[in-house]
Amino acid sequence: MAGLCQGRVVAVTGAGRGLGRAHALAFAAEGARVVVNDLGTGPDGAGHSADPAQRVADEIRARGGEAVAHGADITTPDGAVSLVGAALGAFGRLDTLVNNAGFLRDRMLVNLGEDDWDAVVRVHLRGHFLPLRHAARHWRAEAKAGRTPAARVVNTSSGAGLLGSVGQSAYSAAKAGILGLTVVAAAELAPYGVQVNAVAPAARTRMTEDTFAAEMAAPDRPDAFDAMAPENVSPLVVWLGSAACDRVTGRVFAAEAGRITVMEGWRPGPATDKGARWTPREAGAAATALLTAAAAPQPVYGAR
Repeated sequence: MAGLCQGRVVAVTGAGRGLGRAHALAFAAEGARVVVNDLGTGPDGAGHSADPAQRVADEIRARGGEAVAHGADITTPDGAVSLVGAALGAFGRLDTLVNNAGFLRDRMLVNLGEDDWDAVVRVHLRGHFLPLRHAARHWRAEAKAGRTPAARVVNTSSGAGLLGSVGQSAYSAAKAGILGLTVVAAAELAPYGVQVNAVAPAARTRMTEDTFAAEMAAPDRPDAFDAMAPENVSPLVVWLGSAACDRVTGRVFAAEAGRITVMEGWRPGPATDKGARWTPREAGAAATALLTAAAAPQPVYGAR
C-alpha cells in the first residue's frame, strides 16, 4: 500500500531533534521526500552545527527514504528563500511546510531582557512567517500558472500560546501569535490551494524535559506506553500535511499522548447591551454580572 504522503515533498524546520525529527521520520515513512532543516543550536538558541540536520537526513536515507539536509537560518529572508529552493532543487516541488523550529529563554517577566524577548519572538514567530511567506509565494505562482497545488502548512503553537505559562511570557506571546498567523494565512491562501493549520503539542523535547521534568519523564517499564514521546504527535501532523486532509484549514489541534483535541479558541460568551453609553460604575456592574455567567478560564501553566 502506498504511503499517505507518497510523492509529496515536505520541508520541516527544526527537524534535527525532538518533535521535528519525529515529524521528518514519520513523513518519510509515509513516502514523502523530506527537506530536514535545522540550525543546530543549543536549547537557548546559542551555537550552530550542521550535524543534527545531516544525521536525520542520513537516518531517513538509511531507512530507504529520500531526504536532504538544510542548515540555513529560516528567521532570515535568505534562509527562508533557500528552504523553498532546497525543496525545488532537490525534488522539483514543495507540497508541505511544517514550521517547528524554536528555542527557549525562560525568565519571569520582571527579569526578562529585551534581547531575550526579541530572540524568542524571532525564532518562533518570524521563523514561522518567513518560510510561510516564501512557500506561499511559490504556491500562488503555481496556482496562477494553472497548476493549483494541494499544499499544506502545519504550524506549531503550544499550550503556552493557548493558555499562557508562568516564566514564559515571550514564548507564550510568540506561540499565541502563531495562532493568529495561522487563521489569517488559512483565509488568505485558500484561493491558491493552500490549507494552513496548527498543532499545540505536549511532548518530551529539549524545551520541556527540564522545565516540566516530572510530567515529561519516560515510564519506568519498557513495555509501558510512553505518553510524552514526541512520536505520538507526528501522526496528526503527517495527516494534516497530506492531500488526504481535505477542506480542513484554519484549525488548531492539541495533541498529547493518544489524545487529539480540536481547540475552539475565542468565542463570544455572555453579553449585554445598554443601547447607550455606560458610566464606569454601570460598566463595572455589567461586567461583574457577565463574569458570573461566563465559563471560568483554564488556568495558566504553572500558576499557583
